[in-house]
Amino acid sequence: MLYLSQLLGRPVREVEGDPVATIKDVIVRLGEDHPPVMGVVARHQRRDIFFARAEIVRLNGQGVWLNTDILDLRKFTRREGEVLLVRDVLDKQLIDVDGKRVVRVNDVQLVEMGGEWRVTGADVTFAGLWRRLFPQNFVGSTRAVEVIDWADVGYLATAAAAVQLKSSRHKLARLHPVEIARLAKALSRDQSAEVIEALDDATAAETLEEMHAEDQARIIGDMEEARAADILEHMSPDEAADGLGDLPEEKAEDLLELMEHEEKADVEELLPYEDDEAGGLMTTEFVVLPKHLTAGEALARLREMAETPNMIYYLYVVEREGSWKLCGVIALRSLILADPGAPLSDVMRDEFQYAHPKDSARDVAERIAAYNLLALPVLDDEGDIAGIVTVDDAMEYLLPKDWRQRLPRVFA
Repeated sequence: MLYLSQLLGRPVREVEGDPVATIKDVIVRLGEDHPPVMGVVARHQRRDIFFARAEIVRLNGQGVWLNTDILDLRKFTRREGEVLLVRDVLDKQLIDVDGKRVVRVNDVQLVEMGGEWRVTGADVTFAGLWRRLFPQNFVGSTRAVEVIDWADVGYLATAAAAVQLKSSRHKLARLHPVEIARLAKALSRDQSAEVIEALDDATAAETLEEMHAEDQARIIGDMEEARAADILEHMSPDEAADGLGDLPEEKAEDLLELMEHEEKADVEELLPYEDDEAGGLMTTEFVVLPKHLTAGEALARLREMAETPNMIYYLYVVEREGSWKLCGVIALRSLILADPGAPLSDVMRDEFQYAHPKDSARDVAERIAAYNLLALPVLDDEGDIAGIVTVDDAMEYLLPKDWRQRLPRVFA
């Protein structure tokens, strides 16, 4: 085992042992948990040249020994998928998936495995920085060294980030969207966008939902439009509407046109409302059931649904099939405990709190808190249910902006 800092500045020796160049960087190829060393970049007479792994017979803290005395003096050019450990990794930020944190790389650990050298870890301690700056003072040091296993690196802020992210998407997927959003916030604007774009559509949507609307809009607005539309389709309609509402009107319209009809219609229903109105807080994700069903039939219908909303604590009872006229509300717990043969009209509550789309968002949020509700239906002028305001969205509205990201998603 050795560290990158122990190689830098060391000589490259030809087959007879004479030094011919000085090590400047080490090249690895991403795509594996522990990327293999592909060669070294060395300085020879004011030119950077490349020595491939096949030409290296020995590599240690004293330098590199070659199996040839023939030098390829062509200028070094990076190939696709390659990362230079000095240029791309040292002093760069990375996401430690296991530790759920963003850290800075002070040195890189290399270990010989089965006859080839591989990157096995990133030293993120002050000791790693000290080793680089004062190698002569590090010999015999007892300073604690914390090395992050490279297999737990979920993102590396590097020029080759796109390649690296493709190979580590499954690592980021081990994190909860709340954690990914928090880690992305610790990165630069461009880097946070790279992380979101590397996720699958569903995870990217959930992660964006945990970010502020202005951050959502910035990331979505900078994406390739077809991909942005796919992610918007996976977001809850209210979150998608919030993100689109912060985009320039023309851009928002372009993205809406690319969305599937059903998801597009749900979002378009919410766009006309202001943020300080009940309509601006509500979501169109809820379940309606006609009152002629029995409790057993209602539960069977729930099981048959291809998709159900995250928020399904309450079920909303309407006059008949295909109607939106709200006549009652049933808690899911009450439905489960009810006699399977009982009609919903006997199980539902026909007196309930509700709001109008134009009601003050603050008044709605305070009403939810006052009545200890988990959601409040929003009815239009005809008494049709237009959406629901959930308690997490209501409380988020009441909290100071700096506290909103700390609110847990009750229904996630």
